[in-house]
Amino acid sequence: MCGIYVTNMPYLEEEVESKLKTIYFRGPNNMGIEKIDEVTLGHLRLSILDLEKRSNQPYNFRKYTIVYNGEIYNYKQIQSELVSEGYHFETTSDTEVLIKGFDCWGKEILKKLNGMFAFAIYNTESKQLFCARDRVGVKPFYYFWKEGKFEICSQLRPLFSKGLTVSKEAIAIYLDCGYVPSPYTIFEEVYKLSPGHYMLIDTIEKTKVIETYWDLQPVSLTNMSYAEAKDKLHELIKDAVKIRMQSDVPLGSFLSGGIDSALVSAIAAKISDKPINTFTIASEDPQYDESKVAKQYATLIGSHHRETTCKPKQFLEMLKDFRRAYDEPFADSSALPSLLLNKITKQEVTVALSGDGGDESFIGYSHFVIIDRFRKLSWIPYPIRKLLSKVPFHWFTGSMPHTIREILNSKDENELAVKFYISLDTINKKRDLRWLDKHYSSFKHLSKDALQRAADLNIKLWLENDSNVKVDRASMAFSVESRSPFLDYRIMEFARALPISYRYKDGITKRILKDILEEYIPREVFTQPKKGFSIPLEKWLRNELKADVLQKLNDTFLYSVPNLDVEKFKKELSLHFEGKRNYVFNIWKVYVLALWCEEFGISLQK
Repeated sequence: MCGIYVTNMPYLEEEVESKLKTIYFRGPNNMGIEKIDEVTLGHLRLSILDLEKRSNQPYNFRKYTIVYNGEIYNYKQIQSELVSEGYHFETTSDTEVLIKGFDCWGKEILKKLNGMFAFAIYNTESKQLFCARDRVGVKPFYYFWKEGKFEICSQLRPLFSKGLTVSKEAIAIYLDCGYVPSPYTIFEEVYKLSPGHYMLIDTIEKTKVIETYWDLQPVSLTNMSYAEAKDKLHELIKDAVKIRMQSDVPLGSFLSGGIDSALVSAIAAKISDKPINTFTIASEDPQYDESKVAKQYATLIGSHHRETTCKPKQFLEMLKDFRRAYDEPFADSSALPSLLLNKITKQEVTVALSGDGGDESFIGYSHFVIIDRFRKLSWIPYPIRKLLSKVPFHWFTGSMPHTIREILNSKDENELAVKFYISLDTINKKRDLRWLDKHYSSFKHLSKDALQRAADLNIKLWLENDSNVKVDRASMAFSVESRSPFLDYRIMEFARALPISYRYKDGITKRILKDILEEYIPREVFTQPKKGFSIPLEKWLRNELKADVLQKLNDTFLYSVPNLDVEKFKKELSLHFEGKRNYVFNIWKVYVLALWCEEFGISLQK
């Protein structure tokens, strides 16, 4: 896990070094900078495989130079293929395998890679730069492009300059989603390379071409029986865990009260020849604490378990690290406990397995249940449902009336699915979802089943832009490499080919995973209520954070935010502080935007 930087702009080496230092936490073990022709390549290394200097980057082979962030989990298999092609190896790193694989197969190497990666390879003969990002966007890839001049980096901060223009469209999207999805960034001149894409830059012709090498395909269901599918999936997960346990530094596993991390940790414990290290955070607030279940898991799988009880003050202290690590507006509040978990984990290990991605492939989120229930109401004509949506439900519920109203007011399952990934209660003056139709509408045509379509949207939109961003920045902030077996593309493709009933049946989510987990942990243990990896932000905004929120969200700032419905937002802020309603997500989004502006010294004045 590292940080990469590439540019053809005339920066001095000291300037490039200064840029890389702003994200030094991504790779504190070595900084390498090399200029070839007009192209400068920089790299920050977090040493995981082959800790010797010989594997430092930029790494050269023949006419190629590479800078690379990530891990190729099947590199030993690819290395064997390359040996049969006549290649010899001087290191035991996946970097050497990647560059020699590119020398052998060119862009076709991408189809062979099983891993998380973002890399750039410069060709000294053709003067071309080949770049690629992994299939589901686990590793980040930002780039600036203007008239043939470019800068590429693992994070946004090194690309920041006073000449960049804050994107009004991106802010409007952020106010709805809580993040800025690819290919957009918060700046008009900077973009994200989308997952499953490669980019070829010709430094002579000053052109770039972006192409897709992998994407979700229309579903073709397997004819396997449930028992056969369970056995096949079990083997896939075991292999995905095994290849992610390759490391020359200490390795552990995150362990929450959920079944995904429990299954990953249980399999890792079975594979390991010694007890594995597991880590969890306990909360003083029982409403958010699932440490007791995690401890039961640890006892059953025989891990060395570290449980750390954290107070609200410790979470709030993470705001400093949050501002440092998340250098684009990002409003998933679970980033705070994620940062704290990685800070604690780093004291003992450098690599940590996680359960991220299980909900997306195996129909695990609660909104899938709601979509299933909606299907059962779809016989009610839309005009009648729309009329029912006008009932003032907050008189009865006291909170979340927008959820009920929007569910009833949805024309079909696709429209309802979208509403789970954008704010139901928009604080935009005018909502414009053309960006969603332009870049994310393919989910509508990939499956005949509404739940699978919703899951595909989850993978395409939320997984990359929220979950993966949260995990990457939180882990890298403390130089930890997080690896998730459920993000193995083989598992994701296999899961999509399974009938929905294998994954979700009679309101039971992740059915097949639970049946596999039962081989390691008793069902009565893992079916205990899950709390979720969250914090009592609703309360903190009314207490510990209230003064700072009011100070930062003053009229001068609020009226400078493009497209923000200031009057509506101020009413929500007042109602929240009075304890009458819960508008935590909208308040947190605007507060985080204010923190970002302060961090970068940016004014949004119109």
